[in-house]
Amino acid sequence: MTKNRFMALFGAAALAFSVQVSADVDPNLPEYTRASGVSGNLNSIGSDTLNNLMTLWAEEFNKFYPNVNVQIQGAGSSTAPPAITEGTASLAPMSRAMRQSEIEAFENRHGYAPYALPVAIDMLAVYVNKDNPIEGLSLPQVDAIFSATRRCGHNSDITRWGQIGLTGAWANRDFALYSRNAVSGTYGYFKDNALCGGDFKSSINEQPGSSSVVQGVTESLNGIGYSGIGYRTSGVRAIPLSVQTGGNLVEPSAENAATGDYPLARYLYVYINKHPNRPLDPMMREFVKMLYSKVGQEVVHRDGYVPLPESVAARVRADLGIE
Repeated sequence: MTKNRFMALFGAAALAFSVQVSADVDPNLPEYTRASGVSGNLNSIGSDTLNNLMTLWAEEFNKFYPNVNVQIQGAGSSTAPPAITEGTASLAPMSRAMRQSEIEAFENRHGYAPYALPVAIDMLAVYVNKDNPIEGLSLPQVDAIFSATRRCGHNSDITRWGQIGLTGAWANRDFALYSRNAVSGTYGYFKDNALCGGDFKSSINEQPGSSSVVQGVTESLNGIGYSGIGYRTSGVRAIPLSVQTGGNLVEPSAENAATGDYPLARYLYVYINKHPNRPLDPMMREFVKMLYSKVGQEVVHRDGYVPLPESVAARVRADLGIE
């Protein structure tokens, strides 16, 4: 699905999460029932953020279809577009929308655009060590901590915890910065939305996965990093954020993601190869149908993300001709 097609289908929900979105599983979502004659292989290549979700969905799907083999690789979102373009993957999970160049590469190969399935709502969290007393940060402050460019408007570089209000032994502590690597969609989303498109500092510690970021912050008292809310552990705190310095700090909660109040909420996607004039094959149809059912969105809720409302799920099913 191209960006324009996505906007036509989902309207304003593609830009801001509707207040009608529930933080719990929508009771109006349909139950999933098993179909006959479904077997074969499904390959998923893409986002590390969605690795747990894809694994849990595969387990649920196997309960209905034990003869389906689902293989999952989760190195990063940037691995998804070439995999679905070349046909080495049938499912391409991404924690960001495809770039226009990635869409064009697919179109050049297949003659039509890939189809974007919005499958869950995520919050990108800024984590500090559990013993760090910071109350919260504004996005300009986050930018001044992580970036060398400060495009979000903070007036000076931030290199010590004392510059953002901590006192005593914390005042002269510097930062241990933890980041995803450049292949990650989370890296790209954070760069675009928390750094206002700016450049990371050279001192960041790039990590191959979201759990590695959280582990780094857990082990460093001075640590600060970012990853999806589904990777939160007892060793870190996901701190409240505000859009502007001095503004209202908003907790990274499901309710605040659902209303759009939390500033780093985003859709998570699974891209598929859907010919505009042909139906999905039975195995793909049933997998997608399960994603947009009660059992599929219960997995989303269980894994710490915000499930989609039936209003969004119904539009996807209708657009794909899934009953």
